[in-house]
Amino acid sequence: MKQGKRVVHLMGTIIELTIEHNEPEQVLDELVTRLKIYEKRFSANDPTSELMFVNSQSGIAPVQVHPELFELIKLGKTHSLAPNSQLNIAIGPLIQTWRIGFSDARVPNKQEIQSKLSLTDPAKIQLLEENHSVFLQEVGMKLDLGSLAKGYIADQLRAFLQQVGATAGLLNLGGNLVMFGKAHHLDGKWRIGIRDPKGSREDYRLILSVKEGSVVTSGIYERQLISQDKEYHHLFDRHIGYPLVTDLASLTIISPKSVDGEIWTTRLFGKSAQEILLTLNQTAGIEGVLIKQDGQILTSKGAAAHIIWQS
Repeated sequence: MKQGKRVVHLMGTIIELTIEHNEPEQVLDELVTRLKIYEKRFSANDPTSELMFVNSQSGIAPVQVHPELFELIKLGKTHSLAPNSQLNIAIGPLIQTWRIGFSDARVPNKQEIQSKLSLTDPAKIQLLEENHSVFLQEVGMKLDLGSLAKGYIADQLRAFLQQVGATAGLLNLGGNLVMFGKAHHLDGKWRIGIRDPKGSREDYRLILSVKEGSVVTSGIYERQLISQDKEYHHLFDRHIGYPLVTDLASLTIISPKSVDGEIWTTRLFGKSAQEILLTLNQTAGIEGVLIKQDGQILTSKGAAAHIIWQS
């Protein structure tokens, strides 16, 4: 087996692909092709994407979509309707008003925020299984799949790699990581660094050892807007339309599937550390590491065993 690596800039982030295969370059070419297709399908920032066409038809007509887009919207709606969930794929009107992370980011006034909040009810996403159609029932509604699309895409790419005979791989979709096969360490496990929220991208606060699966980290440091000497991060409270008030700096989820890591970092961020730990310890298949803004590190029961170094 040969190792191949590729770094590309897609989906608004840097993507690093490392695989082991008999013909790695051909497989990497296919991965990049698939990433470009997924970007065109799921992007909430490309006006020509399939998702944006759904948004353009809000309050007008149902749109028949690709089965993968339908599956992702259905999954997102389910978790958006879960009790006490901060995830909401109908939050698009708010995200597009604040625009945090883009050059035209701004702080909207209270009236704007209230008007956009009225367009974020996930119960008004109508799905028809028979023909994979999606209908947003109110004019002005907008879906944003940013809270789960990268995880879904990473899982799809891993499934493809295993199907074509790749024996190992590490896919890094902008901090959303998927690993399979054996790493080049004596124990065969992958080493995953978790960023120090107060440092640069190269500064790690701890290192995890993970056999296979996914590690997803969400943090308030990822995208910010500074306006009138006040900082606003990109993680929103779906109920009030402003960035979450939280004592967390980052939340990392370790799970078999990457989409689950994305879902749970979003569902849980904004809750107290005690609430998050309670949910993690009661939910099968996910473990978590919390870094608070005061620097304290907290872990779920199963996550502590993955930590091999911390500063």
